[in-house]
Amino acid sequence: MATTIDDVARAAGVSTSTVSYVLSGKRPISAPTRQRVERAIRELGYRPHAGARALASSRTNVLALMAPLRVDVNVSVIMQFVTGVVTAARTFDHDVLLLTADEIAGMERVASGSMVDALVMMDIEADDPRVPVLAGLSQPAVLIGLPRDPEGLSCVDLDFDAAGQLAVRHLARLGHRQIALVGSPRAVLERHTSYAERMIRGFTQGVAEAGVEGLVEPCESSSTGAVDAVDRVLTRMPDVTALVVHNEVALPWVLSTLRDRGRHVPDDVSVVAVCPPDVAVGQPLPLTNIDIPAHTIGKVAVEMAMARVERDEPAETRLLAPQLVERASTVAALR
Repeated sequence: MATTIDDVARAAGVSTSTVSYVLSGKRPISAPTRQRVERAIRELGYRPHAGARALASSRTNVLALMAPLRVDVNVSVIMQFVTGVVTAARTFDHDVLLLTADEIAGMERVASGSMVDALVMMDIEADDPRVPVLAGLSQPAVLIGLPRDPEGLSCVDLDFDAAGQLAVRHLARLGHRQIALVGSPRAVLERHTSYAERMIRGFTQGVAEAGVEGLVEPCESSSTGAVDAVDRVLTRMPDVTALVVHNEVALPWVLSTLRDRGRHVPDDVSVVAVCPPDVAVGQPLPLTNIDIPAHTIGKVAVEMAMARVERDEPAETRLLAPQLVERASTVAALR
């Protein structure tokens, strides 16, 4: 037979309401009494019903994570963010409700039904139609991404503007004067996805500041997409000596296409990859990379959400500074 709250109350020598107050934190309970109740809970293995906990605390202990799984997104990268969110949520004793469609109706249904304490939203567009809806909900929301106008919502992401500048600055210091960015698929750019636009903006600004020649080429996340992108770069910029690759799926095929075209890394072409370290070091030649700290970003998103839920802290924006790790794929340009 399952242990009940009455069993805990009898074992601790208190009323059931006192046990309820210890669980909900709604009223102050003296330390000795709290300790007796908590000891009885542990010894009896009491697990309060989720609905009762929610009723007592006006919380659900659930976070919603909207992570749209579109055909043009990198699912492995998405899952790194999801892992970061889920892991951090457990430290706050919260579960995660995963929404894989970007339908506003589904988001409103979850929020209006009081199913969640807060929402975390991924794959943010520059002018995202979900942002005004989120801003009007009673629950706090955190965006993993940076729209043009966050409308009072908290945001966290890698500083992709700075990442683009950092990649160009590193290559320019090595003497490279013709640098190309092999970037996101066209569909991602056409949706004005925030991270992709900010990466291009940072790259373009870095090129201008360094006084070098730059080229931006979209790249589909496939072998044929990588071949086409590299061939377009070599046609439009035949003397290119450096690539910045911001497309984790296409990255191995970009490298193999360079090799097939007689451009050896790093002797002929230096490469900076914007990707997690395990992907960078897992290539035939360890790549200089700028990390996309998906797990950390997911963790910070949950911390920001809980700060608003638990302490009603104001919304804020945090952009994580990019870090470049130099490896074997970037060398000084031949004069």
